[in-house]
Amino acid sequence: MSENGKLIVFEGPDGVGKTTLVSGVVTRLRHRGIPCGVFSFPGREPGTLGEHIYTLHHHYHDQYQIASIDPASLQTLHVAAHIDAIARCIRPALAAGHHVVLDRFWWSTWVYGAYAGIPTDILDALVELEDVCWADIHPAAVFLIRADKPWRPNEVPERFLALRRLYDAVAECEAKRSQVYTIHNCGTLEEKIGEIIAKLEPFLRDGETPSRGAGHSGHRNRRTHTHDGHRSQQAAVLSAHEKQLTFFSIAPAVPTEVFDTYWRFAAERQQIFFRRCEGAPQPWTTDPILATFKFTNAYRAADRVSQYLIREVIYQGDQSPDEVFFRVLVFKVFNRVETWELLKQAVGEISYAGYSFERYATILEGAMSAGRSIFSAAYMMPTGGHTFGDPVKHRNYLRLIETMLADEVPQRLAEVPRMRQAFDLLRSYPMIGDFLAYQYVTDLNYSEVTDFSEMEFTVPGPGARSGIRKCFRTTGGMSEADIILMMAERQDVEFARLGLEFRSLWGRPLQLIDCQNLFCEVDKYARVAHPEAEGVGDRKRIKQHFRPCLDPVVYWFPPKWNLNVRVAEG
Repeated sequence: MSENGKLIVFEGPDGVGKTTLVSGVVTRLRHRGIPCGVFSFPGREPGTLGEHIYTLHHHYHDQYQIASIDPASLQTLHVAAHIDAIARCIRPALAAGHHVVLDRFWWSTWVYGAYAGIPTDILDALVELEDVCWADIHPAAVFLIRADKPWRPNEVPERFLALRRLYDAVAECEAKRSQVYTIHNCGTLEEKIGEIIAKLEPFLRDGETPSRGAGHSGHRNRRTHTHDGHRSQQAAVLSAHEKQLTFFSIAPAVPTEVFDTYWRFAAERQQIFFRRCEGAPQPWTTDPILATFKFTNAYRAADRVSQYLIREVIYQGDQSPDEVFFRVLVFKVFNRVETWELLKQAVGEISYAGYSFERYATILEGAMSAGRSIFSAAYMMPTGGHTFGDPVKHRNYLRLIETMLADEVPQRLAEVPRMRQAFDLLRSYPMIGDFLAYQYVTDLNYSEVTDFSEMEFTVPGPGARSGIRKCFRTTGGMSEADIILMMAERQDVEFARLGLEFRSLWGRPLQLIDCQNLFCEVDKYARVAHPEAEGVGDRKRIKQHFRPCLDPVVYWFPPKWNLNVRVAEG
């Protein structure tokens, strides 16, 4: 073909640092003045087919009420997104003379599809269809990123090793048709980026892209088995204007002006928190938006409801796993201090040992008959009527708690080593989607039932996804969870870049759950500060106004965090 742009492909299983290397290579090339775009398969650019397929893939149960999707059907949708990205983005970029760095190729279609048990003839047909759409576009180089073990703590080692073997098998076969380099991702990041750039030099100088052998379509002869767990990511073509806005330190993600607002909001919201803690008189801020509207704290655990949960629910009463789990779920299902105190006033000590379904249900029904709200408006809660058969929502949630305790969920949670596994366990129950499962596992982790790092795992909620879209024109192939991790890891750098003083939570930096929540709050803040910024949905105003609470909060955090002595010292 006549395009001057070269296609450079990165492949490998989740957890090998592939996306980090892609980001570093693209940054290095752009610093040298070499025009290049970065894409990922199947793509998740806002308003594209890839975005919708990503949402369907990861939220088909809670958003679309689909019980399950056949793996072959799901992979067919992914291939459709690949084809759309090839026609819509990749071909135009190459035709314009831009090199294209592609995070994943058809290799992942084969590897993850085979691991899912998709029949070989179906996989052959899917890969052949995509190959037809690539037509005369051939990779100048394919970099297979390899690691001895997964870098991510939530990766299952057995699955990782199986995927690695399958990628090795595909690479061995494709080496006859493409220039394949295996990069062992050990040593420093700079060393690996330098190694990759050195291998790219001949292709960057040469005007012709090496062609694949005549037997390229022979990929259908492979016989391997793998699983489709690869992350759906965004495709991105960077305009000249967007390139000027890119912070090279986070390339290929392209931030908007709301990105800086995120950090300014976090710093000022935390200053308000400490001004109130220290007894300063109002006004606590000169920011008119923060002074007018209600926003949560920068740290989730410092919010009034979380503080009540920690002090009055988790650490008051029997500390056995069953009892702590019961108290946390009863509190969090309703997520209202008033509902907890209503039950406590009626039954005395709230405990699983003294629990009666009919008694609890009757108390709650009495409150509803009196016109009192028993559920918080903070979470969207399904009724559960199809699962437990009762038209009254609170009765179904009481049945859910009973079911989980009968299944020994508290003991099972205490035995799993990773937060992701705890999340998956909670997520497996009806009426608990991704968002609630992540909130519940975080709340339970304040107790002694589990002891996970809050930097281990995150699940972006709807508000966070909207905030991320407002903060970034494109995430450049990074998943929303990757973006949240990047924010947590870069917090010191970004506060320093903007000259902001951020007062941490008595030495505890922002965790993933906090950065996720901050995206939710910045999504709201931007409705007034940046009304032109487009998020997910069409919300244009902030509903809740700030009303100071007269009851002071005595802050107290999970003892395992070792903060309470510092809090007492001021």
